[in-house]
Amino acid sequence: MTDIPTFMIVDDDADDREFFCEAINEINPLFKCLTACNGEDALIKLRGNTKLLPDFIFLDLNMERMDGRKCLAELKKDRHLKNIPVIILTTSTAQSDIEETKLLGASYYLTKPSEYQKLSREIALVITRNL
Repeated sequence: MTDIPTFMIVDDDADDREFFCEAINEINPLFKCLTACNGEDALIKLRGNTKLLPDFIFLDLNMERMDGRKCLAELKKDRHLKNIPVIILTTSTAQSDIEETKLLGASYYLTKPSEYQKLSREIALVITRNL
């Protein structure tokens, strides 16, 4: 981990990616935010530069091409990526999704809040616990 944390948000909704990066910037303007539009895109970006990996990955579950479950499973199989904390950030509140992602290796499960300030607080809480 670098002195200034880097975050990757993996979400197929461009507005949600922008919302997340704004919330990260609200916590600390120096934090770096990377984005990917689905699991496949994330894996390509992460495997393409293993020297500059994010400190945290926030992963949506329901995406086209490669969903969050498949992406999480691939992340945990990769020796360069398996130790990066993965936080599920999704609209799903289903207990089965929470349990499944924990079994796959997710560090935390966060339901997407609709309010900007609440998202900032939730992200700050998660990263404080994991730094």
